Amino acid sequence: MKNLLAPATLNFTRRLNPEARAELERTEILADPGFGKHFTDHMVDICWSARGGWHRPRVQPYGPIELDPAAAVLHYGQEMFEGLKAYRHADGSIWCFRPEANAARMQRSARRMALPELPTEYFLDSLRELIAVDAAWVPTAPDTSLYLRPFMFAKEAFLGVRPAEKVNFYLIASPAGAYFTGGLAPVSIWLSTTYSRAGRGGTGAAKTGGNYASSLIAQAEAYEQGCAQVLFLDSEEGRFLEELGGMNVFAVRSDGTVLTPVLNGNILEGVTRSSVIQLIEDHDLKVVERDITLAELREGIDNGEITEVFACGTAAIVTPVGRMGSDDFEVTVGDGEPGPVTLAVRRRLTDIQYGRADDAFGWMQRVA
Repeated sequence: MKNLLAPATLNFTRRLNPEARAELERTEILADPGFGKHFTDHMVDICWSARGGWHRPRVQPYGPIELDPAAAVLHYGQEMFEGLKAYRHADGSIWCFRPEANAARMQRSARRMALPELPTEYFLDSLRELIAVDAAWVPTAPDTSLYLRPFMFAKEAFLGVRPAEKVNFYLIASPAGAYFTGGLAPVSIWLSTTYSRAGRGGTGAAKTGGNYASSLIAQAEAYEQGCAQVLFLDSEEGRFLEELGGMNVFAVRSDGTVLTPVLNGNILEGVTRSSVIQLIEDHDLKVVERDITLAELREGIDNGEITEVFACGTAAIVTPVGRMGSDDFEVTVGDGEPGPVTLAVRRRLTDIQYGRADDAFGWMQRVA
């Protein structure tokens, strides 16, 4: 749903939180933030209507959102979200990693969910506005960041089945430590043969909550098996790797070739995924995007042709996979330790994000 009424610029108003956390409390939180447990003092709210376009952009105190019981999102799930991070560099400046790519993906998701497309500049302005008032929440400890969660949903109160004509965009933020509590330790993956994440013509390529809701029962099954994440196969044949519950997957062959499932409309086009591909190719290795069968993966791990498996996403960055299991098999990848390609890609990516290396790709954008 294109927004043809978008003004050239948005003028944000700011209402500061009179109950903002004291410096001591904030310092204690930032010392051990976890992931998604604590939230900053403010949030962004922008309204949209079919008649008025985008309007009333504001920064306001973080707090509950009031909804009519008939709000369309509660009944038909018309919503979507994004995820990106802000990093504090050694000189104190704050940078975001490829925010334009997140803005573009949010527009694609909105299109699929029949929601208005937030212009890229509005997306970037919302990041700048929130970080301007909550900059103190961007942590300084190694491997920490401020996780930014933009989201949009249908707020119109009605029970007819049609795209809503009143929508709100919000942006909240949460200081973040490691996504997996074990740090860089290899994770175990459960391969689901019962549940699928997405199907042909569905919403798999959109970052919408329904995809994640449908993955939770399989994720619970993975936890029961002592695994940190679940890997889904295609819904039609149950043969081809697609993605994890919240990450894309890669396999490294002994000849240096790196394989990853081709984007087929079911798989979310990860910003980290495309960055990893570019970093690998820049290191003179070959990346092949194609269908990968479970049988090929198992055989390759067993005979040593596949030496590394790793997953990647905004929250977890690059995470090595040490073990994979399902109802009828269990395999250890390589020696069960992070492989050299996985470690090199993670190091190169994080060095760019934290300003420790030259940003040859122009990925970082200063926001404060």
